Amino acid sequence: MTKDNHQLGKFDLTGIPPAPRGVPQIEVTFEIDANGILQVSAEDKGTGNREKIVITNDQNRLTPEDIDRMIKDAEKFSDEDKKLKERVEARNELESYAYSLKNQLADKDKLGAKLSDSDKTKMEEAIEEKIKWLDENQDTETEAYRKQKKELEEVVQPIIAKLYQGAGGAGAPPPSSSDDDELKDEL
Repeated sequence: MTKDNHQLGKFDLTGIPPAPRGVPQIEVTFEIDANGILQVSAEDKGTGNREKIVITNDQNRLTPEDIDRMIKDAEKFSDEDKKLKERVEARNELESYAYSLKNQLADKDKLGAKLSDSDKTKMEEAIEEKIKWLDENQDTETEAYRKQKKELEEVVQPIIAKLYQGAGGAGAPPPSSSDDDELKDEL
């Protein structure tokens, strides 16, 4: 992963206002021209702040022997890398799911306003439990991350299902497409 990377250069993207996790949107672009010159740019979509760096091949770069060795190492360790990638993805899925739910519950105009106090408390407790678990289990197995996400889904999904049933239950008008889209956005 990143520990195995060869640093070519670095730059800072500054001026990003404080925001909850997952809210800032950063677009990173990599371009390599015919001469092997790499241009990397990053732009904060919210503020429009943009930074760029140009990497040329004359700045103490890798020798052809180094490149050959790295290619052989990559082939040799590809199975390990695949397992590590799966573990990182499973962790990120759980983390993203938990924080997304946490942000939606905190939003008084969205999910947070549509749930009963008991359902909201039940979800908040389950979310906080998983966030704490993530903090205490930085490098566990892929299946453990998946199991934790499944447990969180088992708490959340019945509550969300009740929300949908309440929207389409007896005596209630069918939801308009805009209401339906709003609920989809929340999930």
